[in-house]
Amino acid sequence: MVYHRIHGPSTLLDIVIGGRRVCECNADTGLFAVATWLATTAGILTVATGPTGLTQEELRGLDLAWGPAVPENAWLEPYDLIRAFESTTIQWNRKEAARIAAEFYGVPQGQGSWADRSPLHEAASQGRLLSLKTLLSQGYNVDILTIDQVTPLHEACLGDHVGCARILLEAGANVNATTIDGVTPLFNACSRGSASCAELLLEYGAKAQWESCLPSPIHEAASRGHSECLEVLISWGIDVDQELPHLGTPLYVACVSQQIHCIRKLLYAGANVQKGKHLDTPLHAAAQQPSAEIVNLLLEFGADINARNTDFERPIDLAPPRSLVERTLLLYEATPCSLCQLCRLCIRNYIGRTRLHLVPQLQLPTILKNFLQYR
Repeated sequence: MVYHRIHGPSTLLDIVIGGRRVCECNADTGLFAVATWLATTAGILTVATGPTGLTQEELRGLDLAWGPAVPENAWLEPYDLIRAFESTTIQWNRKEAARIAAEFYGVPQGQGSWADRSPLHEAASQGRLLSLKTLLSQGYNVDILTIDQVTPLHEACLGDHVGCARILLEAGANVNATTIDGVTPLFNACSRGSASCAELLLEYGAKAQWESCLPSPIHEAASRGHSECLEVLISWGIDVDQELPHLGTPLYVACVSQQIHCIRKLLYAGANVQKGKHLDTPLHAAAQQPSAEIVNLLLEFGADINARNTDFERPIDLAPPRSLVERTLLLYEATPCSLCQLCRLCIRNYIGRTRLHLVPQLQLPTILKNFLQYR
């Protein structure tokens, strides 16, 4: 027997089905328990597809466990049994998910707020606007959850479907819903690079920055090179120096990922060029990569070439030997900084990051204002 070869003896199955002694049509029978709770598809297949098959009484027992997926004829094809068992597994998962939700998260059972993946999730993830409106009009919960606590709004933002996201938000979707991993719709929008979704979510009150160590939208945008999302977040006043223990600052993350456009956006917005991950500066991260252009950009914004990390290493100590990055650092080390550059750095530090956007309003010649803004 297939099941015996794979799993060894199946005594319980032999008693329930092979012995044909417990086949009453109610949910308390052994047949129902086996079909619902045990992963014994192979064993059931072996017995059911044998010379005698299952009787109508036994089929009704299976029907209680498996629902309408079981065909009415007495002879079950292997494919039908597999489909029936899969159907049972899904139904059981939903019931178990509801139980877990009620016990651990306080989600009431039987209110349709918990499911594996609802039609609303599918419509949102595929950008089917008409289907989404129809489902909502039929009474679907706009914040219906999957087992991982993913909402339709998460799906719409991950798929860059701005229209669907707007419909969900207008229907009252929770703009700050978090999955079991702490992911928000705004994080998904930044992960996908959807500046339009990010702007929409922020307009509806999305939190761009959390106090706890949840996945950060600005770090995600910086690491993936989504400079437009970064610009949206900056325009809404997010802290460009937000430091996460396991990631560092957005500037550090962008340097690790070699995202020069994001690095430039962050520096223009006043990001601290010395803040990285613990004692590692963004220049330490850039020095280990092949881009001399990024190294030059950081140095131009005042990166300290002599900064030391926890291993007491300078950026030049981390640069690949005989590389262009190493030569760039050596040249900068041997060349005095210009007075103009020193003055610019001093003035920008004095103005402070929160007031850099006021530089265009200074009563100075345009050429000087452009110089202060690295234009």
